[in-house]
Amino acid sequence: MTSPIDRIRQKMEENGVMHSAILAFVRACQLVASGQSGLIHESKINPAQSVMDYRELDHLDVFDPRILAETVVIKLNGGLGTSMGLEKVKSLLEVRPGVAFLDLMARQILSLRADADAQVRFLLMNSKSSSDDTQRYLSKSVPEIGDPSELELLQNWVPKLVRETLEPVSYPPNPDLEWCPPGHADVYPTLQGSGWLDRLLADGVKYAFISNSDNLGAVLDPTLLSCFAKGNIPFLMEVTRRTEADKKGGHLATRKEDGRLVLREVAQCPDADLANFQNIERHQFFNTNNIWVNLEELKTVMSATEGVLELPVIKNSKTVDPRDSSTAAIFQLEQAMGSAIECFEGAAAVNVPRSRFAPVKGTSDLFALRSDAYEVGEDGRVQLVGSRHGKPPVVNFSSEYKLVDALESLGQPSLLEAAVLEVSGPVKFAEGVVIRGEVTISNDSSEVKIIGPGVYSDQILSL
Repeated sequence: MTSPIDRIRQKMEENGVMHSAILAFVRACQLVASGQSGLIHESKINPAQSVMDYRELDHLDVFDPRILAETVVIKLNGGLGTSMGLEKVKSLLEVRPGVAFLDLMARQILSLRADADAQVRFLLMNSKSSSDDTQRYLSKSVPEIGDPSELELLQNWVPKLVRETLEPVSYPPNPDLEWCPPGHADVYPTLQGSGWLDRLLADGVKYAFISNSDNLGAVLDPTLLSCFAKGNIPFLMEVTRRTEADKKGGHLATRKEDGRLVLREVAQCPDADLANFQNIERHQFFNTNNIWVNLEELKTVMSATEGVLELPVIKNSKTVDPRDSSTAAIFQLEQAMGSAIECFEGAAAVNVPRSRFAPVKGTSDLFALRSDAYEVGEDGRVQLVGSRHGKPPVVNFSSEYKLVDALESLGQPSLLEAAVLEVSGPVKFAEGVVIRGEVTISNDSSEVKIIGPGVYSDQILSL
């Protein structure tokens, strides 16, 4: 009689999932089946210790551009912009008219290649949902970046599990819903199972910089690369100081048992410890998901554990059809890319400026990014203008602006000197609107109201 684990393995094999990903998921299932909760108790950790500060790194050290030839930039590009009303990969959103996230990423790589006079490697970890759109766009818009099919890591999919039995779920009305993404940590088995890890090492590529494609602040930084390479650090996580807005996000800590750095996500926090989890003065640093990995060390660590990184598992309780609560109760097992920090002896973390963490998670983020508070360089770098001193404008929208299409008719005011802009109800900004300080605009009617040209400074505007 076969066990649930056997049936999980069989289902993945029958659907062509790569062997390395099967090994990783089977281990995750075994952890859950054995009763391991994956919880990290406050009593087992201390606040993160020995975190380097970016400002104190040797920025005057002469950068050797030859290190770039030993580096691969990997962007996690599997997400669709469905939460913003898109039916395509999020990285095709325009940051400026005619300029998408993918254009800027490509510009960054081309600029690095010119600086190093070397073929700096570039890989996109796509999902089945994002692969076609991404390859088609690169072929048409940025052919000089290279053959898109040779720039791709294809993300794996793993079975959803029946919550009570841990069997792989069956859902005949829509078999696609039997599967889910395994989390960003899939980058490790995918690198190995695709053959890319060995290919890169054979070509003399030793360092990988991995980040999310929707985070345009995550550019390859020469100071960080020098610190990472010259310090012989096996794994480096970029963290930044938590604010009240980040208290629900994963934080860095030090495990008491062995002194290793660990990442604790909110799903791994016992309810009794939630107050400590959200205490941003106690746990000061959160993971930006900008990760540096020594590929030689990755190969060594994975080889020592039969090709599987021994990562903690996060159990997400959902229904097989997330839009129908009457469907079967299931677990989606997930592993975080940053949690690999605990697998490497000598792993480190560096506190970086907030500007290196600027993800676009919703329309308010995109609206701010499209404004004059940010500038786009010829090298594809997107950064806050100098006068903002690294502090981005905060934009809060009501539900009318949840979808990207709503931004097209909203207009774009100047946010160069804005601190906070809150917009509620249907409005349209005329050309020549300038927002300064903290401004709240509300319209309780269903009629679109025009915000006329002029300066709006530290005020509440009720229309």
